[in-house]
Amino acid sequence: MPLLLDHAVILVNDLDAAIADYSALGFTVRRGGTHADGATHNALVGFSDGSYLELIAFLLHDSGHRWDAAAARGREGFIDFALLPDSVAAVVEGARSRGLAYQGPMDGGRLRPDGERLQWQTGTPPTPDLPFLCGDVTPRALRVPEGDVRVHANGVLGVAAITLAVADLAASLARWQALLGPQLMATEQPLALPGLGLQQAVLPLGNTRLVLVAPGPDAADSAALRAHLAGRGEGLLGMALSGPSDVPAQALPRLQSHGAAFEIVPG
Repeated sequence: MPLLLDHAVILVNDLDAAIADYSALGFTVRRGGTHADGATHNALVGFSDGSYLELIAFLLHDSGHRWDAAAARGREGFIDFALLPDSVAAVVEGARSRGLAYQGPMDGGRLRPDGERLQWQTGTPPTPDLPFLCGDVTPRALRVPEGDVRVHANGVLGVAAITLAVADLAASLARWQALLGPQLMATEQPLALPGLGLQQAVLPLGNTRLVLVAPGPDAADSAALRAHLAGRGEGLLGMALSGPSDVPAQALPRLQSHGAAFEIVPG
């Protein structure tokens, strides 16, 4: 099975407020429970394509947690994203064989509000322009609910594209090629975006497009992206969500989305 988008993580300061805001935006939101380490709790927005959004907030300070420093600064918005492997161990081994130092597998889990205990394994990347891996030990349907919870009043069906901000496009593209390995049959070569001062490359993740964007040689034209990289670092910049085919594209208000940049586009 090829690596596909599993979920995007949105860090929020107040989970109850985020649940209310995302519900007001037309999403069906379901509480996920408390993670095994007791430091965080979450809520999920699941899509019919199998991917989902994770709204996550800290309950306790945990200096060993990879997102703790951002939470301590009060940061909100996209913080990470994950791909779904058949086997975390196999993907980590394959990446290492191609020179990419992923770590894992590491055990994780969560206690749902209904008492169901979930287990998974993760693999962590060597650089922030890469995703972590999240592979289920218990059935995935327990972690990612199915059925009516994947139906949304705003009509969103799934994730059409994710955009990553990267500092060095060639270096990031090489790392992604090492991660995806044989899955990546063809790669769009880096292209300049005239008038924007940016460079981009596009990779396939199943039906989701992964777009890497980096500053171009003209510092003035790419000032906004350079400022983003200086303030927040490399990583998830925005997501295009597939919506009804007869509805015009619309950007969601960043205040209600807690800083995460979303656009709903015709499916």
